[in-house]
Amino acid sequence: MRVLSGLRRGLRAGRRRSDRGAVALFVAICAAYLVLVIALVIDAGGRLRVAERTDAYAQEAARVGGQQLDQAAVLQGKGFKVQQAYVKQAADAYLGLYGLHAGVVEFSGDGKVVTVTVQADYRPVLLGALGERKVTGKGSATLVHGVEKAETD
Repeated sequence: MRVLSGLRRGLRAGRRRSDRGAVALFVAICAAYLVLVIALVIDAGGRLRVAERTDAYAQEAARVGGQQLDQAAVLQGKGFKVQQAYVKQAADAYLGLYGLHAGVVEFSGDGKVVTVTVQADYRPVLLGALGERKVTGKGSATLVHGVEKAETD
């Protein structure tokens, strides 16, 4: 009799579904998503920092390039213009300090505005090759001389 009653109890317990381990599975899934979100936040922040630095380097490279004046034009009274042949060399010399180089150097029609484009690689810390991208920074500098008041457009 005892054997039959124990067997009946076992059958009844078998019919019910056990919740054993359900919380552990839920916690494991939530932890995996939390780690993924943290990785995305850290790597997105890192990419923004690299983009900000690349823009700053491009801006400074344009400023350095804009200082390469065409001295012959100044002495002949033709105004202040940059000597385009030396601008890329000066920008590359500045960017070389940071392991970068000037990609594209553009000039305005009047030769007073220099625009430098710089590309840098960003390798994510946590996402590996999934988020590996090139980051582009662009900066420009305007050559001004004898500024007495602010320019307005």
